[in-house]
Amino acid sequence: MTRLDLPAMTRPAVEAFVAEHLGHLVDGTVSGSPSIRGGQRSADAALAGFDVTGYANQRNEVAPINRRGASRLSPYIRHGLLTLGQVWDAVAGGPERDVQKFRDELLWQEYARHWYARIGHASARPLRRRPATTEPGDGWDRMLPCLNAAVTELEHDGWLVNQARMWLASDWTVRHGQDWRRGEDRFFRHLLDGSRAANRLGWQWTTGLGSSKSYGFSRYQVERRAPGYCQQCPYRTACPIEDWPDDRPLESVEWPKEVDLTGPDRRIANSEPDTVWLTAESLGYSDPALVANPNLPAAFVFDEPLLARLRLDAKRLVFLTETLVELAEVRPVELHLGDPTVELRGRSLAVTHAPVPGFQTRASALHPAETHPWPWLRAPGPGSVKSFSAWRKRVDRS
Repeated sequence: MTRLDLPAMTRPAVEAFVAEHLGHLVDGTVSGSPSIRGGQRSADAALAGFDVTGYANQRNEVAPINRRGASRLSPYIRHGLLTLGQVWDAVAGGPERDVQKFRDELLWQEYARHWYARIGHASARPLRRRPATTEPGDGWDRMLPCLNAAVTELEHDGWLVNQARMWLASDWTVRHGQDWRRGEDRFFRHLLDGSRAANRLGWQWTTGLGSSKSYGFSRYQVERRAPGYCQQCPYRTACPIEDWPDDRPLESVEWPKEVDLTGPDRRIANSEPDTVWLTAESLGYSDPALVANPNLPAAFVFDEPLLARLRLDAKRLVFLTETLVELAEVRPVELHLGDPTVELRGRSLAVTHAPVPGFQTRASALHPAETHPWPWLRAPGPGSVKSFSAWRKRVDRS
């Protein structure tokens, strides 16, 4: 078993910790995101500082940065420092159109979680597919300022506005016919908010594999959302994305066999816990297992086998470590490195259910003493998750 000493709550100390203990699990230099810090205080400050006014008109703006209306809350939502319910309530009282549009986006995030909880690993299969392509390529044309700026921000900051994500996904798959899974993996490795739910579903919808049509990325979108890029482009008089590419034919795919990762709808207690098991899905002070057990120590395991396979950008590990070190200021926190089923074996665990396949696998081996339900924004139900619009109508009625 490998237990790690917590570093001091400074960016250099956290980066040094990640380099020493987790550096073998990442590629490249260890550094944190220059624009987004981990921790509950940062999450709360980001939410308090977000003004929803103007969101409906500005959410898709890419450049210059001062035109953007995106909230930048997604890394904190992804790791449970902010719940969708908290964010939903926080914008109450804002301009009606902006609040409605923002809450629509929160419902999309919630739908992605329902979708992933119902099909799990089968989400790696597209809902529709294109015939195989032999077109070469492994990335984006960095000579185009629009693509170069988006890739640079992805790799440097670990975050992108949604419009830029759509540009990259559409260019990768629709225009150049590259395998969407490789592009989705690339996003997942770099994004602080990378998740197999929202990230994977977003790629499928953007590229037409999960919807009736693909997103139309072309020069028009760049000139509309990032004025100025085209004027500095070496291809401005012969733009390779001047026109929208022809849609490639799509083939229907049978809906996968469904699973049920949604978890319990109420607390399940089998015995008295002695430790709160934290997962990367739920690290906030409002984590239900933490709240229910204020006097117990918490334990988090950097899953070495999983991280060795994923090769996440070090910025995500810095973000997670900052979050855990800050939590240790208010209650005892243990950090471990290894296989969670080994590191936590024999502990009597309280945990908040996470609606992802990896949690179910590890929880089945660890047999938690106490399991708390996931804090859904909309309770899971028996209806179909094949369509966002149909799901939305159902949950709006409930």
